[in-house]
Amino acid sequence: MSSDFESYEQDFAVLTADITGRIGRVPKLLGDEKKQMVANIEKQLEEARELLEQMELEVREIPPQSRGMYSSRMRSYKQEMGKLEADFKRSRIAYSDEVRNELLGDDGNSSENQRAHLLDNTERLERSSRRLEAGYQIAVETEQIGQEMLENLSHDREKIQRARERLRETDANLGKSSRILTGMLRRPSLEPCDV
Repeated sequence: MSSDFESYEQDFAVLTADITGRIGRVPKLLGDEKKQMVANIEKQLEEARELLEQMELEVREIPPQSRGMYSSRMRSYKQEMGKLEADFKRSRIAYSDEVRNELLGDDGNSSENQRAHLLDNTERLERSSRRLEAGYQIAVETEQIGQEMLENLSHDREKIQRARERLRETDANLGKSSRILTGMLRRPSLEPCDV
């Protein structure tokens, strides 16, 4: 079983070396030749993925006591595969940039202009974000001040209502006092009797 794994391992090593070499040549090629190279690399990457799957199946069939060494090798092969795919993606991006430049007649200055434009837009966004944040802070502070004013007005209202109640009570007491005094003034005064 491990001999099958080692066979797949050798095939994977040869294939990844070939893919690496081809990826390095992509930026140097032009036109149809470049398109053909990209298509070939895609096929080879698919073959490499299939080889990894076969190796993984082989590792699962290896007895658990021997599996650790093969599992660590599989992890390194998967990392290598990920690196190859990332390198290929970067070379394709460079390739698509070149195709775009060829089609549009760009001379490379546009990417610098775009970068400067993006940086300018980023700075504007950051300034706007800071302004928005400052505006939000002011709104929060204004809300807090408004809340405090409402609480103060509520306390003042309660004080005014209590004062009004006391005034009514005092008015009622004054009315009673006035009636009592008027009643006392209307009573005939008693003259002292001589004995």
